[in-house]
Amino acid sequence: MPHTTQHPFRDTLHLLTQALEAGTLQPVRGMLNNLYPAEISKLLESLPPAERSIVWELVEPDNRGDVLVEVSDEVRAGLIKEMGTAALLAATEGLETDDLADILQDLPNAVTQQVLHSMGQQDRGRLESVLSYDEDSAGGLMNIDTITVRTDVTLDVVLRYLRLRGDIPEQTDSLIVVSRNDQYLGVLPLSLLLTTDPSQTVAQTMTSELDPIRADMPATKVANLFEHRDLISAPVVSDDNRLLGRITIDDVVDVIRDEGEHSLMSMAGLDQEDDMFAPILLSTRRRGVWLGLNLLTAILASAVIGLFEATLDKIVVLAVLMPIIASMGGIAGSQTLILMIRGLAMGQTSEANARWLLFREISVGLLNGVIWAGVMASVVTIWFGDVAIGAIMAAALIVNLGFAALAGVSIPLIMKRLGIDPAIAGNVILTTVTDVVGFFVFLGLATIFLV
Repeated sequence: MPHTTQHPFRDTLHLLTQALEAGTLQPVRGMLNNLYPAEISKLLESLPPAERSIVWELVEPDNRGDVLVEVSDEVRAGLIKEMGTAALLAATEGLETDDLADILQDLPNAVTQQVLHSMGQQDRGRLESVLSYDEDSAGGLMNIDTITVRTDVTLDVVLRYLRLRGDIPEQTDSLIVVSRNDQYLGVLPLSLLLTTDPSQTVAQTMTSELDPIRADMPATKVANLFEHRDLISAPVVSDDNRLLGRITIDDVVDVIRDEGEHSLMSMAGLDQEDDMFAPILLSTRRRGVWLGLNLLTAILASAVIGLFEATLDKIVVLAVLMPIIASMGGIAGSQTLILMIRGLAMGQTSEANARWLLFREISVGLLNGVIWAGVMASVVTIWFGDVAIGAIMAAALIVNLGFAALAGVSIPLIMKRLGIDPAIAGNVILTTVTDVVGFFVFLGLATIFLV
């Protein structure tokens, strides 16, 4: 069994790069085969295309299927293009049903058909049951490698049955108790199985406290359940309470990681599945769309400034101070926005507590506005020797920070109601609001009182 390298990942990547540059491929092969599939996938994602192709050829065929499951979608597509039919078929052999379901749709149609034809009727039915659910749902996460028992057998019979099996699926902490019609009844923890009198029946020993997970439950809610209940595994059932499979903690860790990457990357208009080493033109096109959207919002802010061109011509110092207004509003709004997006993702924020959160965030924004308005009023007065400009600067800061808090709370809630991911465009909308409000208030007050 492979073991983790003693070097941190960056050191491993450095050693790998040095070996590739020196052309010494044998040490690279040995290094790769001493890593777990997830570690190999991370190395592949960290290499430019040419080096990635070389390293991929050095990965043992028995490991390729597990590595394909771990890499990002875009990198996986590139690796699959380099593989022939025979290599792809070999890579899919031995994969667990949920892992096979993850990569099956990325395979060429001819290979997919051969994979399905090579499977037994029972395994094919299990695979199709997983594929029938959205990949971001409990049904899409589940594996069908469950061990089930009936209520009327003794623990001694169960123990003998397990010894006859010879092994149990990974991450098994409980056996699942079902009726003759596969209706979920409860679980039999292995700890109780091993410590209870063997003459006791499953019905006497089992626990019914673990509620099953519905197959259509979103993956993010599944992750929350595992976190709050400290679960290692959990049964998945259909609408009529029929056992379909189980979800294990390793699948949930992947969901948590993906959600974190999604929230971070989406704020910059990027996809967490994007390849860092994708072709220049492809990356340019993807980012160009986001930059175009930002350009439109910047034009809107500039249009607001244009309304006060005469004021700026008379009082040039206002142009020096405008970036401070925009920056302070943007930062304050982003703080609230990030808290709201995190709360929505974790199920802590909803319309039920939105009013309280709105009051809290506006209060925080206004209080910070008052504090920093006093600071900036003093700085501006000393800097330019003009008390009036300092007062206008202070008023604009207070108003903009208040509006920033309002926007930071309301934008994610509105986008969520409209079915739009707040992490994708929330920051752009927020920046537009804070810029427009900040410039309008600052220049508007200057026009009224100074011109």
